[in-house]
Amino acid sequence: MNVLIIGGGAREHALCWAAAQSNRVTAVFVAPGNGGTELMGGKVHNVALKATAIDDLLEFVRQNAVELTIVGSEQPLELGIVDLFRSAGQKIVGPTRAAARLESSKVFSKEFMERHGIPTAAYHVFRDATDANTYLGQSQTPYPQVIKASGLCAGKGVFISRNREEALRAVADIFEDRIFGDAGDEVVIEDFLDGQEASVFVLTDGVKYRLFLPAQDHKRISDGDTGKNTGGMGAYAPASLVTPAVMRKVEEQIILPTLKGMAREGSPYTGFLYVGLMIDNGAPSVVEYNARLGDPETQVVLPLLKSDFIAALQASVEGALEEVPFEMHEKSAATVVIASSGYPDHYDIGKPITISPDVSSMEDCYLFHAGTAIKDGVPVTTGGRVFSVTALGDTLRKSMERAYQVVEKISFEGAYYRKDIGAKGL
Repeated sequence: MNVLIIGGGAREHALCWAAAQSNRVTAVFVAPGNGGTELMGGKVHNVALKATAIDDLLEFVRQNAVELTIVGSEQPLELGIVDLFRSAGQKIVGPTRAAARLESSKVFSKEFMERHGIPTAAYHVFRDATDANTYLGQSQTPYPQVIKASGLCAGKGVFISRNREEALRAVADIFEDRIFGDAGDEVVIEDFLDGQEASVFVLTDGVKYRLFLPAQDHKRISDGDTGKNTGGMGAYAPASLVTPAVMRKVEEQIILPTLKGMAREGSPYTGFLYVGLMIDNGAPSVVEYNARLGDPETQVVLPLLKSDFIAALQASVEGALEEVPFEMHEKSAATVVIASSGYPDHYDIGKPITISPDVSSMEDCYLFHAGTAIKDGVPVTTGGRVFSVTALGDTLRKSMERAYQVVEKISFEGAYYRKDIGAKGL
């Protein structure tokens, strides 16, 4: 079969890699893809269409006999690509526009969790700076406070404010300076949750579901979880803090109520569901939902999937998820993000990249491109996050060591990465 993957980051490169492993797949198209997917060759072909050009993508699917579409990035989901494709009789993995509100509207997701008794932080919703500032000025407001723009902000719309001054600055940034545009029309201010974060990923047909191995992302730009929030600087899996007992709680208290609640409210949830968790003394609470696989967590959970990825996706869209195997390798994986200096703020692009030739032959090591393009036969930087370097190992420590060995074989001007990815898991 022919498969289309929508998006252009390291997550989509990993999705292309996983799809290309399947004996069911003849061709993998990726729109728009990146330098890494261009270099894959073989089954994989870049398509010069934006991820948000959903009408053009539908026409491409029709003209190229695509039998299965996988949505990698969040913007097409908010635009209703799943609704459009299904109305045209096309098979696509993802939630409808209404169901994707679990990610595209933090206000909707918080109110949904409240309606269905799903554990999450206490919160307030504001639609202007005056009311938000009044709340923050109250003496009983506890700090830290977490301030979130409600809409899609590429993982950067969250401020953890340690005091009133930082909180007021965040509110001004969102409401007055409009740094997130329309995504900041509504703001959620919520209490800070103690504990450690973890990510759980679900593939579901709306009723039945399968679980990937849990992962732990590293959001902050600097070692020791300091500095600004980013889209993610690295991850590892499986996350040891998600013990079998914790996972049972996640299923019983979060995943099942979420799927049943969405179905009862008339928006059955299908496709990938990311549940961002805070775990404190074995008790999980939801930090956020994503309506797709996470980045960089995809780059560690997919290489640990032993079963045929495409077979599972086919089964999910056909309501036969329980009929296919969904097994994991008994290994660990770590991925280190190499970013451009200045990320997540201003950074330069167009920097030539040097990659040691032996990287491609290193067993169980994967170089997933994020912000790259090929110019005159040479890879150059095009984004803030440039690579995800993933390695597998029999232990977490081994996978970390191998990932950093590969990192040392890649260079470009201004390259930056954290030195402690996975350390919390040790």
